[in-house]
Amino acid sequence: MGVEGIGASVVRKEDRRFITGKGRYVDDVKLVGLTHAHFIRSPHAHAKVKGIDSSAAMKMPGVVGVLTGQQIVDDKVGNLICGWAITSKDGTPMKMGAWPAMAPEVVRFVGQAVAVVIAETKNQAKDAAEAVVINYEELPAVADIAAAIKPGAPQLHPEAPGNMIYDWTIGDEAAVNNAFGKAANVVKLDLTNNRLVPNPMEPRAAIAEYAEAEEHFTLYTTSQNPHVARLVLSAFYNIAPEHKLRVIAPDVGGGFGSKIYIYPEEMVALWASKKVGRPIKWTCDRTEAFLTDAHGRDHVSKAEMAFDKDNKILGLRVKTYANLGAYMSLFSAAVPTYLYATLLSGQYQIPNIFAEVITVYTNTTPVDAYRGAGRPEASYLLERLMETAARQLKVDPAELRAKNFITQFPYQTPVIMAYDIGDFGASLDAAMKAIDYAGFAARKAKAKSEGKLRGLGVSCYIEACGIAPSKAVGSLGAGVGLWESAEIRVNPVGTIEVLTGSHSHGQGHETTFAQLISERLGVPISQVQIVHGDTDKVQFGMGTYGSRSLAVGGTAIIKAMEKVEAKAKKIAAHQLEASENDIVIENGEFKVTGTDKSIALPMVALAAYTAHNLPDGMEPGLKETAFYDPTNFTFPAGTYICEIEVDPATGKTSFIDFVAADDFGRLINPMIVEGQVHGGLAQGIGQALLEGAVYDSSGQLITASFMDYTMPRADDLPSFKLSHTPTLCPGNPLGVKGCGEAGAIGASAAVINAITDAIGNNKLEMPATPSRVWHAIHG
Repeated sequence: MGVEGIGASVVRKEDRRFITGKGRYVDDVKLVGLTHAHFIRSPHAHAKVKGIDSSAAMKMPGVVGVLTGQQIVDDKVGNLICGWAITSKDGTPMKMGAWPAMAPEVVRFVGQAVAVVIAETKNQAKDAAEAVVINYEELPAVADIAAAIKPGAPQLHPEAPGNMIYDWTIGDEAAVNNAFGKAANVVKLDLTNNRLVPNPMEPRAAIAEYAEAEEHFTLYTTSQNPHVARLVLSAFYNIAPEHKLRVIAPDVGGGFGSKIYIYPEEMVALWASKKVGRPIKWTCDRTEAFLTDAHGRDHVSKAEMAFDKDNKILGLRVKTYANLGAYMSLFSAAVPTYLYATLLSGQYQIPNIFAEVITVYTNTTPVDAYRGAGRPEASYLLERLMETAARQLKVDPAELRAKNFITQFPYQTPVIMAYDIGDFGASLDAAMKAIDYAGFAARKAKAKSEGKLRGLGVSCYIEACGIAPSKAVGSLGAGVGLWESAEIRVNPVGTIEVLTGSHSHGQGHETTFAQLISERLGVPISQVQIVHGDTDKVQFGMGTYGSRSLAVGGTAIIKAMEKVEAKAKKIAAHQLEASENDIVIENGEFKVTGTDKSIALPMVALAAYTAHNLPDGMEPGLKETAFYDPTNFTFPAGTYICEIEVDPATGKTSFIDFVAADDFGRLINPMIVEGQVHGGLAQGIGQALLEGAVYDSSGQLITASFMDYTMPRADDLPSFKLSHTPTLCPGNPLGVKGCGEAGAIGASAAVINAITDAIGNNKLEMPATPSRVWHAIHG
């Protein structure tokens, strides 16, 4: 390992511009003739649009145009799509209601756009929007799952009777019923996974420009996958031919899944830029973000687990209702099915699993993938169930888990996933040691003597990352392949450009990817430039989500590097008059083994481009491309244990300790990994204690600002103790597994398990606010 290669905690290259305020985000882009858009949004959760009068607005200063939903429909711009097809258990396809970019006739959630005002300045557009008169006929609304599935409930889409999108199952129901029939003990649990709002630091934004002479569109956008955005905008939304559309995602200030999708605003900005003949800019404000960014989670589940007389798990039965909001977003169909139910085996040998998932429409913001996407919901359900089982069976929670751990790999679960490798016992042991598990009883007794309630909660999570192979996900309904691409350019002076289809929105790719090159060639990372986020520069790529960047994107870089190295070794051998098999690469030089003969990388690169003295038949240049499609998911796993104290007088929860033992495979940059885990833990703890989107019965979001939606702050969080128990992933040459979502997946269950242990009441829903905890204590 070099000082900047694999395993080195190198300070992030990109932080120089980020922490000095020199980043370039969409809102920083300035174009000649730029106008500003302001969307007029429905104040009603469900209503007919009876008429729009924009005559007064058109006379106001600076107004360039007022465009409506009916106009975008008339211009044959396509409806938004869901990119993953799910089939119900009766064989019928999912019931996808039409989602126009702006509503021409019916609005179905508060915040849905019905028109857009375009003006010379942002304030002029806002002022003119106040003058647009919209006549609504309000309709009855349903804001939660129970209301939506009630007989006679208001219907959102004619395509979906009873507001049901699909009723999907996985597993062998007969085998599960048989297992329950043989059970010595059955543990049951009803639980809710609360709805969350993503809230990245940078709100969404879009700048669209139409060049009439070339009939070419450019879109600057806050996207996690600009190539997929270009594909969908051209192939499905009829905005522009693919070769006439450039999508650029510059610096992006956080995503957490909420910036995977193509939203109506990007479509409207592109379409409107051609209509008005001017570039258009839209930057979301925070209230718009609360109302329109895809929300996460929102499950209601009933779960049952069967045990034999020795406390070995015999079977698991789950029924989940998932709220998808008013429309189906891009990946929403996959989240509560193939990203959730396929992880219900967790870390345990469960021979029989059956899950039913029913998704419903409600008059709320659409729901899609949010950090972890299905895996947090699965892990929370399973780990709450295991903790409940330990209490009911009167056994130690860690011992019950260890008794049921998978210990032989590879392991085929009953719900599709085939785990390749792991050591779950090692993570549990490391976490127990770090928190002094054995000494907890004494600490609990001491806290009780001081009038406080002490609790310990365990959570053993597993997740599936680097979603692939493409053939497999295609068979499950995915609309795209999930490979990744990379191109390595060694320039004539020896500097290196890496063009990657992965996209960074805070993960540190510019450092980590450069470390892969440094490890291979022995060059400083300052000599390596990472290029991403521009469809005109980078070959087609699939973007960043699902902790896929290193396992899939990094492996594509390695594959391209292997091709570069092979050609460079041929050139070096020719220059040094040596056998190609005797060439090794060390510290930026190509050396002949056993001699003092060498040639530096810049001289090899220069030889490749001058082409004065190359092996016969070799093409000039030193540039290679690779596409990589994984053979399997990767399976990060770990154990989180937290110790908390509850004040029975106030219900306030305080952290005493929080330990995390993770298996992410090989760590490329341990410092960046720890940062990712810290962020994920903060989001998981935020869900457990503080966060929750709340609608009233009419569909109004009453937590639409930071005054009402509580984000975790520094003093809400403990100092985390992290450790690693790696097993190297056999499915990729780097041995990596992914780390970006783990904290958000495992943390919530650990916190709720700890609080319920402290208060002696297992009936506690997230977020466990002081009020909820107080009522759980005092009834």
